[in-house]
Amino acid sequence: MSPSPHRARTAILGASGYTGAELLRLVGGHPGLEVTALTADRHAGEPISDVFPHLAGLGLPRLIKIEECDWSKIDAVFCCLPHGTTQEVIAGLPPHLEIVDLSADFRLRDVETYARWYGHPHRAPELQKQAVYGLTEHARPDLAKARLCASPGCYPTGAQLPLIPLIKAGLIDADDIIIDAKSGVTGAGRAAKEGSLYAEVAEGIHAYGIAGHRHAPEIEQGLSQAAGRPIVVNFTPHLMPMNRGILSTIYVRLASGAAIADLRRILVEAYEGERFVRILPDGAAPATRHVRGSNLCLIGIFADRVKGRAILVSALDNMVKGASGQALQNMNIMLGCDETAGLEMRAMFP
Repeated sequence: MSPSPHRARTAILGASGYTGAELLRLVGGHPGLEVTALTADRHAGEPISDVFPHLAGLGLPRLIKIEECDWSKIDAVFCCLPHGTTQEVIAGLPPHLEIVDLSADFRLRDVETYARWYGHPHRAPELQKQAVYGLTEHARPDLAKARLCASPGCYPTGAQLPLIPLIKAGLIDADDIIIDAKSGVTGAGRAAKEGSLYAEVAEGIHAYGIAGHRHAPEIEQGLSQAAGRPIVVNFTPHLMPMNRGILSTIYVRLASGAAIADLRRILVEAYEGERFVRILPDGAAPATRHVRGSNLCLIGIFADRVKGRAILVSALDNMVKGASGQALQNMNIMLGCDETAGLEMRAMFP
């Protein structure tokens, strides 16, 4: 990547993880960003191609430790560090930097809620007040003025995109929402974990975080804002034997007088002209293979056999629209770039 005075000098912190690698794949085709620093403690001193051979030949800098970064030569930062480690790092960064954080550390606006779900006090409560929750299609005005963006989680993105417009329009009962979501194994990160081993995942499916997954309060935060009052949902995630993708099947009760056609009309209106959110034709069901490697979220709408109920189905790639792609979309807005820059790839099929 050759230097250019017209490109934002960009650092990726935690570049040796899945989201860091995915960002590098996307940024490699971005006309307005120049990667000038990559950090990874365990792999410091190594070329990124030793960690991710598929990124060889891009002219990327060697991996260094965070404390070795020269912030005077950096304009924008993607923070891909593990949950719980990001708050203090970002709090110590110079104020001139535009920052998009991919961890959960700044997603929950209420620091007491964060402490309850993540098991420790928030370590940068004043900075939390500045963070903009970056569900892109619903946050553009705030993102354009933001210095710090908390990029949403993958499950919350797949749940909120179909639900927020319907709750705002009063078309569904916001107190009767069931979210059954299924994710690929990359959602657990790259660190070695027993539950992510091939023999633990292949040839099966299992629920986890039942009635206690940390993405539940994040989903409820967005839906509560849409409803103007506290909302609690039933949310159960499942781990699937696949690398990428999230499929969310959402069961809702129609509000009095509402019909399936009303749900479709509102969602079509909400996302008309959006490049990365598509409402599928009547009867069409989204699938993870339809979005793999892309920044798309596909949404299908169905009448339930049970009178007065509907089923919403959303599909996205947890590594792209659910993580690095949405993060890049948000950074594009913060820097005044074309929102689609680096994100115009088609889904990979088969």
